[in-house]
Amino acid sequence: MKARLQAAGVSIVAALLLFVAEGCSHLPGKPGFRPETLRPDQTVGFAILYKNNCSACHGDRGLNGPALPLNNPVYLAWAGHDHMVPIVASGVSLQSMHSFAQSSGGMLTDQQVEIIVNGMIAHWGKAGILNGTNPPGYTATTAPDVADGNTAFETHCARCHGADGTGAAAAGAVAKSGVVGSIVDPTYLSLIGNQALRDIVVAGLPGEGMPDWRGDASGKPMTDKQVTDVVAWLGSHRVQFPGQPFPDSAPAGQHPAKGN
Repeated sequence: MKARLQAAGVSIVAALLLFVAEGCSHLPGKPGFRPETLRPDQTVGFAILYKNNCSACHGDRGLNGPALPLNNPVYLAWAGHDHMVPIVASGVSLQSMHSFAQSSGGMLTDQQVEIIVNGMIAHWGKAGILNGTNPPGYTATTAPDVADGNTAFETHCARCHGADGTGAAAAGAVAKSGVVGSIVDPTYLSLIGNQALRDIVVAGLPGEGMPDWRGDASGKPMTDKQVTDVVAWLGSHRVQFPGQPFPDSAPAGQHPAKGN
């Protein structure tokens, strides 16, 4: 009899402990069960890495952002893995693209940088797109000539951009608005470096009606030298102080930055 009472007592105590433990798991304010949150350096999915680090500037799915469209098979094949990894890792000076790799002061591991670059190539690239072509080099291989660049611009670019680069009525589907804006505006040129200009001249702008180096109105692809010279001609329109400067002086009682 005594043994039975002891056994019953043990069972009651165990039940109470189980009840208390179960109750504690539902205390007010206590977080419920949820999947473990990964540290930033543990994220290895291309979609989330691109979204968190690249989409704000280059657009969702690599298009329609303020920066260079990356969903461009010609650009991805032309620039390629070996040029793109250093860009993502170390950024681009004077173009508002900071470094992303931890080795350069960013937040991403070398593995994550590789995932982003390889993911863009895998998702948006097109195998063999440059087969049988002779694209210009990724960087200039000849000394730039501004005068020759003006001539090359008139031959290959003026149909859409105007002879002086300030814009012209567009032919066909070059621009939805019917007009191509100025590409020699000093403010625009202050925000883009020569390599980015070369990227656009060679790879074009998908979705905006701008063909790559092969698809201009002349019927002939641009040569490496012509690309280099056009970029130099565009760059020659930069000024030291772009934008609208305030006057050095103002009437008494009037602040130049505030007006009246």
